[in-house]
Amino acid sequence: MDKRQINILLIEDDPEDAEYLDELLAGDETLVFKTERAMRLESGLTRVLQGNLDVVLLDLGLPDSVGLDTFIRFHAAAPDVPVVVLTGLNDEQMAILAVSKGAQDYLPKQGLDSRLLVRAIRYALERQKLLQELKEALTSVKTLRGLLPICAHCKKIRDDKGYWNQIESYIRTHSEADFSHGICPECVKKDYPDLYQEGEFI
Repeated sequence: MDKRQINILLIEDDPEDAEYLDELLAGDETLVFKTERAMRLESGLTRVLQGNLDVVLLDLGLPDSVGLDTFIRFHAAAPDVPVVVLTGLNDEQMAILAVSKGAQDYLPKQGLDSRLLVRAIRYALERQKLLQELKEALTSVKTLRGLLPICAHCKKIRDDKGYWNQIESYIRTHSEADFSHGICPECVKKDYPDLYQEGEFI
């Protein structure tokens, strides 16, 4: 069976760190990692916006951006791309802040091995998938807000195009609600007096 290919962008200016990460990814037996590298944040953003990437490994210390701002700028430009932050020991608190701002995970470079790196990438992809599904689900939820023009006589509602719709049809189209119909006691008393006696249906 063919291995799944994961397309990775490594935004890292240190050539030794980049080479080491490539070696760790090459050691995995379950996935094929195709890695591209950018040495600056701006060039990384340019590549990400071209598409066809699954995950980004982002160093917070780059020639054109340092610290938390590195992730914030990246995430603002490509919010749907999962990011694993790479950090030195002195940057761990900064990396935790990046996770609080939307990064999927962070990895200390020192002591990193193939198993930890691949697991972080897998989890980042899965979490991003769940977040996207949640976002799509929330987008599909329809709610009614604002003022609704309603006929004082027949109770039809005028839509945005100027057409008058039965209230049931309008609400069904613009929300997740549906209807079951019945007759209230007042209408039974008024329209069907032979079926009404002392506040009860006969």
